[in-house]
Amino acid sequence: MSAEMFGYSSVSNKDAGKEVDLEAGNGETLYPGLSLGENQLRWGLIRKVYGILAAQLILTTIVAAATVLYTPITDLLRGSFGFVMLLSIVPFILLWPLHVYHQKHPVNLIILGLFTVSLSLLVGASCANIEGKIVLEALILTSAVVCSLTGYTFWASKKGKDFSFLGPILFTALIILILTSFIQVFFPLGSTSTAVYGGISALIFCGYIVYDTDHLIKRFSYDQYILASAALYLDILNLFLSILRVLSQRNN
Repeated sequence: MSAEMFGYSSVSNKDAGKEVDLEAGNGETLYPGLSLGENQLRWGLIRKVYGILAAQLILTTIVAAATVLYTPITDLLRGSFGFVMLLSIVPFILLWPLHVYHQKHPVNLIILGLFTVSLSLLVGASCANIEGKIVLEALILTSAVVCSLTGYTFWASKKGKDFSFLGPILFTALIILILTSFIQVFFPLGSTSTAVYGGISALIFCGYIVYDTDHLIKRFSYDQYILASAALYLDILNLFLSILRVLSQRNN
């Protein structure tokens, strides 16, 4: 009888272990060599980051829709080049306090909210001059690409792949992209060149989504959830604007 009881007890312990593993990510670690306890902590960080990111994207949708649909705001953005330039500078200014206070709650969330709203107004200004059908197409394409790349990065990390080598390549490409955008202010590109520029931009930010997702899985510390959310938000937003640029030029 005691042997049967002992056998039953070992089965129960196995089952209990399986339940814990399921909570840690279906019994599999995020990448090889990660301990069970560390795996649970990483999943907690990932859930927090994607929760904040979802809130940012919802806020962006609301603000951008209000910008497009509310005529006084649309007229202000269309008629005041100086105001639009100010909006373009504000996110860069907010990046500094966002980095400095990213560990100080709730200041970090307030700064992140202001950062999101300022960029959302720019997104609304971009969408205001484009047909609604094209905006919807860009939104659907962006959602599909982001979900696909995120899923692929999680799968690849589980298989032991590392994407840290993309950092220098993507940074160099981003610098070239920014310099080209400044040149466009003084020497506007033609429609074909603009479409090509948008396509290259989309590829670069696809790379950044993979790189930053891999960074979230392996390297962001547990108190850097604000920085991780901001990085992924910028990647998604820039990918959407790049796709929007390509589709609008195709339509023209």
